[in-house]
Amino acid sequence: MKKTLLCLLLSSIAATNANCAFAADKVKVGMVTTLSGAGAGLGVDIRDGFSLAMKHLDNKFGNLPVEVITGDDQQNPDATKQLVDKLIKKDKVDLMTGIVFSNLMLAVGPTIFGAKVHYISANAGPSQYAGEQCNPYFFNVAWQNDSLHEAVGKQVNDKGFKNVALVAPNYPAGKDALTGFKRYYKGKVAEEIYTKLGQLDYATELAQIRGLKPDAVYIFLPGGMGINFIKQFVDAGLSKNTQLFGPGFSADEDIIKAVGAPMLGMFNASQWGHDMDNPQNKRFVADFQKEYGRLPSLYASQGYDAAMLMDSAVRGVKGKIEDKDALGKAIKAANFKSVRGDFKFNSNHYPVQNYYARIISKDAQGRVTNKTLSAVFTNHPDAYVASCKMQ
Repeated sequence: MKKTLLCLLLSSIAATNANCAFAADKVKVGMVTTLSGAGAGLGVDIRDGFSLAMKHLDNKFGNLPVEVITGDDQQNPDATKQLVDKLIKKDKVDLMTGIVFSNLMLAVGPTIFGAKVHYISANAGPSQYAGEQCNPYFFNVAWQNDSLHEAVGKQVNDKGFKNVALVAPNYPAGKDALTGFKRYYKGKVAEEIYTKLGQLDYATELAQIRGLKPDAVYIFLPGGMGINFIKQFVDAGLSKNTQLFGPGFSADEDIIKAVGAPMLGMFNASQWGHDMDNPQNKRFVADFQKEYGRLPSLYASQGYDAAMLMDSAVRGVKGKIEDKDALGKAIKAANFKSVRGDFKFNSNHYPVQNYYARIISKDAQGRVTNKTLSAVFTNHPDAYVASCKMQ
């Protein structure tokens, strides 16, 4: 208000129309994520990781205070659209993040990009935005949907499994998942089984798997879906003769906490692990446990990195976030230390990074948790970057 009055006064004195575009006095971040339903644990972890980063940053990006406006997308496209419209038109946010599910990201992407709001994805990484629909206002600090699945596909292939059943929900990320897995797995696919998104009862699918008699089963079932499937898989006795594999987010700390010992011996792959040995990660993991009383998941690590990337960008433009082009360049520069170590974007604004094999085992404290093994891929780009003609 004071700046507006000053502008009007200067205009009156000079008898001209003064330029009333002022530098921002704070940064508004729109956090739209899943906080209810079967996927709530994923959104909660992204939110909590982001919140911890804000605490580490004294609630500032550069020298500017930050206001985070959070909303629950309810894992519903209509609810997501309403939240995004409010954040852009009423709240006038400068940056956005938080969406977990790719179908929701695809539903609201055009609105966000049309408003020229930079979106930092802490999870959703649809193939469309990595390839032909890549956009200068979309950055993914996590992964492209296919990439973790590619790493597990190679892991399964290298271990010599020849007949694998695949299970994923029937939505964009589920289809990207199985496409990625098959890109590096060269054996026989016993069956591709697509379930409903949010499904919690897998009696039919487990009966189908029993009849197929595969050597291994690969699942992409995030959140409550994975918790229920793994419990039912073990209870049905299928784990005795069939090795279970999944991407990191179907075998992460939130799933382990809910399932426990039945997950021992499950292999998965991730770009991050709580046992990674670098200063940023050690601080993040230790402080997350103090703050929330649990080990962080990779979703939490991605929320944390999203905030740190935003901070680096605001610092990079010296707080002049109204300069959209400069802000985009500062985001692309990624001048921050990720909990994964060094971080860089490819030309399509998706990461080029390492992916690691992990196994669920007991650590020195007797906890059932993930242990990072060795790199499956080093400096791995996504499969769609060649199709991106960034405008």
